[in-house]
Amino acid sequence: MKRDTEAMYATMSPWRLFFIVALPGMVSMFAMSIYSIIEGAFIGQKLGEGAFAAVNIAMPLVMINFSLADLVGVGASVPISIALGKKEHNTANNVFSCSVIMIFITSVLMGTVMFLAAEPLCRMMGADDVLLDTSMRYLRTCALCSPLASIFFAMDNYLRISGYVKTSMVINIGCNLATLALLTFFLIGLNMDVVGSALATSVAMCLSSIVAMIPFLRRKTLLQFTKPRFHVAMFREITACGSPVFLSNVSGRVTSILMNISLMTIGTQVWGENGGTTAVAVYAVLMYSSDLCWPLLYGISDSLAPAIGYNWGAGSYDRVKKIVKCAYIGTATVGLVSTSLLFFLSGTVASLFANAEDVMLLEESTRAIRLFCFAYLFRWFTVTTQGFLSAIEKPVLATVMSVATAFVFPIVMLGALWNLGLNGIWLNFVGVNFLAAILGLLLLTVVGREIKKRQRQKDSDANGQAVL
Repeated sequence: MKRDTEAMYATMSPWRLFFIVALPGMVSMFAMSIYSIIEGAFIGQKLGEGAFAAVNIAMPLVMINFSLADLVGVGASVPISIALGKKEHNTANNVFSCSVIMIFITSVLMGTVMFLAAEPLCRMMGADDVLLDTSMRYLRTCALCSPLASIFFAMDNYLRISGYVKTSMVINIGCNLATLALLTFFLIGLNMDVVGSALATSVAMCLSSIVAMIPFLRRKTLLQFTKPRFHVAMFREITACGSPVFLSNVSGRVTSILMNISLMTIGTQVWGENGGTTAVAVYAVLMYSSDLCWPLLYGISDSLAPAIGYNWGAGSYDRVKKIVKCAYIGTATVGLVSTSLLFFLSGTVASLFANAEDVMLLEESTRAIRLFCFAYLFRWFTVTTQGFLSAIEKPVLATVMSVATAFVFPIVMLGALWNLGLNGIWLNFVGVNFLAAILGLLLLTVVGREIKKRQRQKDSDANGQAVL
């Protein structure tokens, strides 16, 4: 398996590599997000608008917890891939082993904080007295399962690095089938509220984490557990490489908090009492509808990242450019199809999450999706560019782009479009991704110059050795 995986990264034609790695990666990432979509559909249809808004209040905190696991998981994946490209397998295995321990410890700490400080945290998210209790109970349930559930995303990355792309896909599909079964059992069979929803998704992720570890425990994977050797340089490298994704996630959650507060204010102004709850619920529908599309973009970017990092570490810069070209073509196709489907099927998508009896929620959600969907005309480019910058160990450039996309640009657009009311909120995503695409072009220009410089140096060294 080790030789086959490395040979695939180093010699397989870029488009064949794309279809073997990226397509299962797309399915895997989409399957990973399905649990969120299924949860949203169950909450919207079974529990109604109030529960939908309450979960959206608590969700940024849950995602911040997962972001810390991503900080380590994604941050470790980059040096692991580059070390494998340099044939430094002991280094790769050590980073892998240390990262799993770091994720577990971090998740225990974060889960404890979320459980004990649930009330002030939910109030900070914008929860009023009506939504507070429901938000707290959802958050605390997720916190209890945090240590094992959080490691799921990292193990998925490590499986794909080791060449177990199809195994990753199967585990993700299994996770969603388990989520669907548990949601049905808890919400319909036992008639539970949002606690049942949180419990169903958390238990499914915990079980999937255990299954994902089995190939590594059997020691038949490219990456293997070894006695961990922690050192400062490794911490710095993991933190630097994981910071773009982490800061993007955290910035996005902070932006969600500001959005929720703004929605509570504008919704009350537009629809009167309880209008804020409806506005937050519409925003939740947008986020869930986005889960139908963005995983496909990230699936391509994340799946090809190990191959890009491997070839970057090996100094195969022409091959890096060819693989990245495939990634851009693939994500561009997904972006165009996503925009079209969300626009023409906006009512159908909204009806997945909004109960037919909530007429205002359904109508406003449909209109919001038709505005929001144009963000995917640009989002494909920003996702691929950020993934490329992270894969070649350019944490500063990747961090600049991630923070700008997740925090700076949304705040700028929030102020610029404030007078448009709710329409300004829905169009925020379009403006943000347009600005991010421009920034991405500028950063790619910087990287392009470096690649040319590295290639010239490599050619010069090769010519010098030939003369000798």
